[in-house]
Parts: sequence; structure tokens; C-alpha cells
Amino acid sequence: MLQADLNIILPEILLALYAMLALVTVVYTGKDKLAPLLTWVTAGVFILLGVWIGVSGNGDNAAFNGTFNDDAFSRFAKVAMLLSGAAVLVMGQDHMSRRGMLRFEYPILVSLAMVGMMTMVSAGDLIVLYMGLELQSLALYVVASLRRDGVKSTEAGMKYFLLGALSSGLLLYGSSLVYGFSGTTQFAGIIEAVGHGHAPLGLLFGLTFVVSGLAFKVSAVPFHMWTPDVYEGAPTPITAFFATAPKLAAMGLFARVLFDAFGGVIGDWQQILALLSVLSMFLGAIAAIGQTNIKRLMAYSSIAHMGYALMGLAAGTALGIEAMLVYMAIYMAMNIGTFAFILSMEKDGRPVTDIASLNMYSKQSSGRALAMLFLLFSLAGVPPFLGFFGKLYVLRAAFEGGLAWLAIAGVIASVIGAFYYLRIVYFMYFGEETDGLDQARSPVQNILLAASAAVMLLGIVNFFGVDSAAQTAAAALMPHH
Repeated sequence: MLQADLNIILPEILLALYAMLALVTVVYTGKDKLAPLLTWVTAGVFILLGVWIGVSGNGDNAAFNGTFNDDAFSRFAKVAMLLSGAAVLVMGQDHMSRRGMLRFEYPILVSLAMVGMMTMVSAGDLIVLYMGLELQSLALYVVASLRRDGVKSTEAGMKYFLLGALSSGLLLYGSSLVYGFSGTTQFAGIIEAVGHGHAPLGLLFGLTFVVSGLAFKVSAVPFHMWTPDVYEGAPTPITAFFATAPKLAAMGLFARVLFDAFGGVIGDWQQILALLSVLSMFLGAIAAIGQTNIKRLMAYSSIAHMGYALMGLAAGTALGIEAMLVYMAIYMAMNIGTFAFILSMEKDGRPVTDIASLNMYSKQSSGRALAMLFLLFSLAGVPPFLGFFGKLYVLRAAFEGGLAWLAIAGVIASVIGAFYYLRIVYFMYFGEETDGLDQARSPVQNILLAASAAVMLLGIVNFFGVDSAAQTAAAALMPHH
């Protein structure tokens, strides 16, 4: 029995062992001198693990009496998280080395956060869920304040930590209520206790608190207040990490809890999610209009995008889960390219985050401006780019799930939100002449920017098979309906 269980959680065990071994090795040898090498090795480990999980996984397996699931859904999320984590590590390595910020702890903490995220999307039990969430969060609190001498970075870590602790409290309180009313912490037991359509009131209170705690992690309104400050304050490569893998992990965990544990009372949580979705889409669209700092703008953009992803979940159908996964995969690809561009924005060797510094950028570097144009159009959801099809997916899921009003609200929010993406495009192509930014130096950033922009255009042919993988993943999560 134990042998089979350990085989199922082998990827997590190996990654945790790698992190500990790397820590011990580096501390006793070259410390920060080895950081660049360690960053590349960690990225390599992520890619190998991702490929291995993607190739070797089959069927639905549960370890430790169903508290840990290895199914198509968790594998989809893990592969996407590992690959995006690898991309973000190599993308920011040069930027952090030049600023003297590349500590050896950084890739190790990211590895530990990744173990937590992999546990989150596989959780089949409230305790396992909390364990994964805390491992991810604690590593990320430290990473957010990595620039110890920077006031903003320290403030970012502090805000993230305080509000994150609050959300953990909400989640734990909700979990204790759920346990009290269902007599079990396992999702399989909870779904039986919930039954179909008439859960005890206490259980629904518990569910509300759990949803609030998770909404915090995906930065959905009204639990979004930490996002702009943390995005702005944390070093840019770390912001790029925050904007990709942890978002998918939290979304995956959301889907897990709602469908695996509360799949019987979809009508009860559908309203909450629809509300979170509408508020997030509109706040993200409207609050970003006044932003001049591109990192804060991306924070509001991420709040809006989480609103669209939640729209898929709110539909409460297998198509909704599939739409959410496709949307998150596209969102991560867009963000990797966008942050590769933001990382290369420098003036006299110093990072610049002001949008106005992009005035007439197209004259200075036409290729990069074009790639960024693709990404911004995709983020805004302009056809024929991939981002448009991502939005179309979730809108269709909401519409077919009987939430036509939510789909209409999504379209309106999308139109409002398009304004601030297109304003950056306007600056790059029709702005006033300025002295311009430095030439981009890092080949890795250029490659990722170009690749991500190419995906936005070429992906519309066949989605690179992501949609069929997402369909399989969604089917794994909703067999009992």
C-alpha cells in the first residue's frame, strides 16, 4: 500500500528533496556565487518534472486513502505551473544578477513554493489543501521581500504576509465549520454529507469562509487589496512569478474544492462566484485606467482576468472547468511574454515602470513593439488573437450554464478594459518623441517575448492541443454528475 502511495506522490517528493539538497550544497560551497547556475538548474528540474508528469500520467489515482489525487486535472495544472515557473526563473535571472538581487535562496524558495502548489491542485482533503497552501504562501512571503534594502519590497512582503495570514484564518475557520457539520475533512466524505441540494446551513457558512480564503489567493475583489502594492513593490521577476503559477494553483484548488467537495450544491455557491467574477472584472477594468506604473496596471489586469476565469467556474459545468483551464493557460502565456518585455524596460541601466517611457518605442525597436502589440491585443481580447478565444470560451460556458447576464457583464467589462491596453499601444506607435529606453540586452527575454507573441497568433490554429488536454482534465473533475 505505502509503496503505491509513495509512487503517486513521487514528483512532489523528488522536488522537495531537490530543494533541500540544493540548499545544503549551496550553503556549504559558494552561496550567492552559485545562484545563477542554481537558477538554471532549477528551471531544468521544473521542465524535466513537467515533461515526466505529462508523459507518464494516466488514469485517476488516489494516494493515502483519497487525501491526494493524481488525475488528469491535477496533471494539467502541474505541467502548466512547472513550465511557467521554469520560464519565469530563466527570464529574471539576468535582471536580478545585474541588480545584485540574485540570492541563492530565490530558486530554492521557488522550488518549495512549487511543491506547495503541486500539493494544492492534488488535494483531496481540507488538511492537505491547507498544508499545500501554506507551504506555497510562506515561500512567497519571503520571496516578495527579497530586496531587503528596498522599502517597497519589504512593504510588499509585509502586506502580503499580513493579508495572507488573514486569508488563511478565514480558510481554517471555514474548514473547521465544514468538518463540524460533515464529520470529515475528506472531500469524498463532504460531498456525501452535503447531499444534493439541501446542505445544513452551517456547512454553507463554512463553504462561504473557504471561498473567501481562496478568493484572497486568486486576488478576486473584494479580497484584492494586496495585489497592486505587492506587484509594484516586489522585484519584477518575482512579480512575474506571482502573476503566473500561483494564480493557476489557486484556481485549480478553487475548482477542486467546489466540485470535489461541494459539487452537490452548485446552486448555493454559483451566486457567490458570479458576484466575485463581476466585481473583479469591473474593478480590474476601471481601476487600471488611471495607472501610470505598468506593474500596477498588470496587477489590476490580473484582477480582471481572474474575474473571467471565475466566470468559467461559476458556470458549474464541465465546460466551465475546461474554459477556466484554457483561459488560465493562455493567461500565463500572455503574462510570461508581457513580463519579459517589462523586465527589459530600462533607462541608463535602471528599471523603468512608467508607461509614458514607452512613447514612440516602435521607432526604436519595431520588432519588440510589434510583439508587445500582439500581447496587449491578446490581453484586451481583440480577435484574431488567442486571448479573444480564451474569453470566448468562458463567455460561452457562462451562457450555456444559464448565466447570460454574467456573460453580458463580461463583454462590457472587456470593452472598458481594452482601453488601457490600447493606450499603451497608442504610446508605442503614436506617442510623443522621447529619448527612448536602453536596447534590450537579455537574449532569454527576447526569445520568450517573441515566442509568447507568436503563440498568441499561431495558437488560434489548434490551441497547441491545450483545449483537448483541458477537456480531459475537466472530465476527471466531474465524473459524479
